[in-house]
Amino acid sequence: MTSRPRGLLAAALTGAVALLAAAPSTPAQSADVTTPSSRVVYHDGYGGRYLLDGPWWFRLDQQDQGVAQGLQRQESLDGWTQVSVPNAWNAGDDSPESQRGTVGWYRKDFRLPRGAGGATWRIRFESVNYRATVWVNGRQMGRHEGGYVPFEVPAGALRPGVNHLVVRVDSRHSNTDLPPLVDRVDSTPGGGWWNYGGLLREVYLRRVYRVDIASFLARPTLPCRRCDATVLLRATLHNLGRRAQVRLRASVGGRNVRFPAVTLPARGTRRVSARIGISHPRLWEPGHPRLYKVRAAAYVGGRLGSSYSAHIGIRSIEVRRGYLYVNGVRTTLLGASIHEDDPVVGAALTPERRRSIFSQLLDLGARITRAHYPLHPDFLEQADRAGVLVWEQVPVYRLGESQLKLSSVRAKGLRYLRAAIERDQNHPSVLTWSIGNELPSRPALGQRRYIAEATRLVRRLDPTRLVALDVSGYPTVPRVAEFDALDALGINDYFGWYPGPNGQLLDRSALGPYLDQMRGYYPRLALFITEFGAEANRHGPVDEKGTYEFQSDWMRFQLSTIASKPYIDGAISWILRDFKVRPGWNGGNPVPRPPYNQKGLADELGHEKPAFAVAQSFFRAASRARDARAARLAR
Repeated sequence: MTSRPRGLLAAALTGAVALLAAAPSTPAQSADVTTPSSRVVYHDGYGGRYLLDGPWWFRLDQQDQGVAQGLQRQESLDGWTQVSVPNAWNAGDDSPESQRGTVGWYRKDFRLPRGAGGATWRIRFESVNYRATVWVNGRQMGRHEGGYVPFEVPAGALRPGVNHLVVRVDSRHSNTDLPPLVDRVDSTPGGGWWNYGGLLREVYLRRVYRVDIASFLARPTLPCRRCDATVLLRATLHNLGRRAQVRLRASVGGRNVRFPAVTLPARGTRRVSARIGISHPRLWEPGHPRLYKVRAAAYVGGRLGSSYSAHIGIRSIEVRRGYLYVNGVRTTLLGASIHEDDPVVGAALTPERRRSIFSQLLDLGARITRAHYPLHPDFLEQADRAGVLVWEQVPVYRLGESQLKLSSVRAKGLRYLRAAIERDQNHPSVLTWSIGNELPSRPALGQRRYIAEATRLVRRLDPTRLVALDVSGYPTVPRVAEFDALDALGINDYFGWYPGPNGQLLDRSALGPYLDQMRGYYPRLALFITEFGAEANRHGPVDEKGTYEFQSDWMRFQLSTIASKPYIDGAISWILRDFKVRPGWNGGNPVPRPPYNQKGLADELGHEKPAFAVAQSFFRAASRARDARAARLAR
């Protein structure tokens, strides 16, 4: 039996009681002030990062009066409760009020690490949901909108003593936000997954001396499976001060790459690039990854300015006549989607919880995973090391034409897409850049413009991966000409589970003919099943929806049908583990347990349902078949 959810007001009152017992009424004490540690949670990316761990402080601001009250400049800790970051302030609160969101404030008191003389500092937030305003020592330093992608703000003039970082977080979403969140006809808040508010991922200080590697790309190209490879290295250098001569040094797999010295004007930027050939490369394969370490460092006058690192995989991704090839091998990928959701900490997952989720994904035999938003970088590093491909998507989720016709909404989607590509372009595990999920089935002008704009952006930033869009699988939808611009189409398949418009999905046996129809419509595109799942939370008859027996039989039918269609390039079960959706969710289950979506192959605690073993047998067989094809080509 689950406990009755507490609303945010009740949570705030509970916090207030705790504060009365031990409320600090003085400025931060020495035990509360910490020095950021050199420990990092993920390893690739920018060097010079210092984790802002240890005690943080939090307070709700449901009336949104914090700015007027001067919380951004408050010296004492009156009214604040100690927390750790990452933090989702409404984890465990399943009320409608929690889903709608509110305003919360975070504060961190810290001293600079030793040996920081002459450095410029930036503050890096890995994910804040949804809007953030940042102050350092009472001065506003920046704003950002959108979760799941990182952003940085300048730290300004930090003190030699105690510094105060304050962040106002507003988790309220409108119908023009990504994802949108508005009340439904029954007056309950909508949403496709739970609206956790807070600093959902880590916060770092990042040290730079005079010149910053603002962005860094390491892109391998492999013309054929037995060909030599080439790696393009490209960096954007940003001069933080006066005119300076900068030298970029880099290496790939221990081999040095030469860059000429460049002169940067004061406060100027310049892009530099070089290429290196790799003879007889060790290939990154699904399930059998080989990684090359890449390092880059920018120097000014012999002193390190900034650095960047990556682990790349040499591999090719292409679609030929509608079939997916990885390293020249015809490849079918089976796996399961994931959400960053946990019953205890919400979306503020710990490294241990991420490892648990990913370990279960590997035990399933998955070679591909997916989420509705860019995953934590730690997930991507695990995928890189395990040879699991990632269907990466931005949260342009279920927007209607009334939203997509707005240039401001489309611009938000493009900013998300650019941020995801710039963060994750060096990860060999990323297979696609999916530009959205379940947009209107018959695109009107706004969606047509978004598809065109997003496709052009991806082609310009990263022509080596697939441009994709995920759509609802409805047989009555005619061919959409705009999809021809894509490389891959994801089909969300619920035949035999949801009725669909006018009952067109009731008969699960209609799946096979529908897939044939889609192949006829889009013979050039790679076709994936990006969602398929049935709710299950109890034992019972095989013909009763919501039972483990129904889910197992349904999963077996789905996978058998998909396997009979050789043109299907992959299938991604929805979902690995149960997760919270919204208040009142039933998901087509006659005996639901809101707010949980219970289509998982395991429950929210990771306990496997019988359908897990059904999927596991299909997934492992598909992996063995792909490995056998690769072995034949290697001979």
